[in-house]
Amino acid sequence: MNSQLYRTIEQISREKGLDIEVIIKAVEEAMTTAAKKFYRSGEDLFSRFNQQKGQVEVFARKKVVTEVANPSKEIALEEAKKINPVAEVGSEIDVPKLTNGLGRIAAQTAKQVILQKVYEAERDSIYNEYINRVGEIVNGIVKRFEWGDIIIDLGREAEAILPRKELPWGENFSQGDRIRSLIMEVKRSGKGPQIVVSRAAPRFLYKLFEMEVPEISDSIIEIKNVVREAGDRAKVAVCSKAKDIDPVGACVGIKGNRVHSIIRELRREKIDIVEYSNSPNIYITNALNPAKIKQMTILDEKERHIEVIVEDSQLSLAIGRKGQNVRLASKLTGWKIDIKSETEKREEKELERELLAKSRNRLAQIPGIDEQIKEELLKGGFGTLERLSSASSKELAALLSIGNTKASQLIAEAKKLLTEKK
Repeated sequence: MNSQLYRTIEQISREKGLDIEVIIKAVEEAMTTAAKKFYRSGEDLFSRFNQQKGQVEVFARKKVVTEVANPSKEIALEEAKKINPVAEVGSEIDVPKLTNGLGRIAAQTAKQVILQKVYEAERDSIYNEYINRVGEIVNGIVKRFEWGDIIIDLGREAEAILPRKELPWGENFSQGDRIRSLIMEVKRSGKGPQIVVSRAAPRFLYKLFEMEVPEISDSIIEIKNVVREAGDRAKVAVCSKAKDIDPVGACVGIKGNRVHSIIRELRREKIDIVEYSNSPNIYITNALNPAKIKQMTILDEKERHIEVIVEDSQLSLAIGRKGQNVRLASKLTGWKIDIKSETEKREEKELERELLAKSRNRLAQIPGIDEQIKEELLKGGFGTLERLSSASSKELAALLSIGNTKASQLIAEAKKLLTEKK
């Protein structure tokens, strides 16, 4: 097929990276639009690309009838048989239309429609390509800046927007700089596909490790979680599926070459690589590294709340600058972490003992409370006059195995003592 039209279609296909069939369809639609403007006959016109002739042919689809009432929609059987000998009444036939006289205006219309259709097809092609790449890293060149956002040229007339909030603190780029970013979202818009990228997302760091560490891409090492305060510090939890491979060592690389490559890409963001564990104590210990842990106590397993005790000299290290280390460790592990020094814990225990002694003394002032009842009240959480006075006689009777009358008397005495002290 050597027609000029087909050569033009092939050229557009190569330049725009579009499927030839997409362009042919656009050409057919354009010719149909031009024919309707030229003929203005009310006929049911359509176009078809003739591959043998290498040209677009226009047809009017009409119904075969014995007697024509509407010439724009119907054709007599005798005329129809001249076009198709097997035509019969009630069938439809495609009547060829002359295209030589479409004229300059119609041709110009066809050209405009073709350009528009190719442009739309090109936008669809870009959208379909990048919608399937969400979560991947792309390379581009900084093209321009718009209100603090960076517009990135991805090639093939595709542009991405890097919002200012998705650029880590401290990072700066100039026009023409090469830049890597993560595709976050691809949206359709009136101006074409809008590709939103990020360098601040935890997923960006995840993909950098996947690219840099073969064991991760080969699924030998798994990244369990990534948390970041972009531009400053990040923590990455990893585990190995092979017993003979150290996950942290593999991610760091020989002399730190792997992690240093990632740090350079992130403009010297600090990265802590920690080993994941199913044991909360071990996992949290690793997450708080380099601080040394003295003791851990799970306060509420359901709410995932844990208390960590460190030496006085390790407190600032465990908490980190402005609380960053413990904050990132908490996000990484999914546990609420309370960090206290040994001195703080000791003082807290001394205060608890003092409060307990005071509670015992105040409870002892209530008539009818012996040592055994006092202990039961303390164990049951009614160790203060305030708590005891707010109890119900029913729950107190059940706790102490006494009658409701006796329980009501104890509550009344507690309220009386509180009133006297006020």
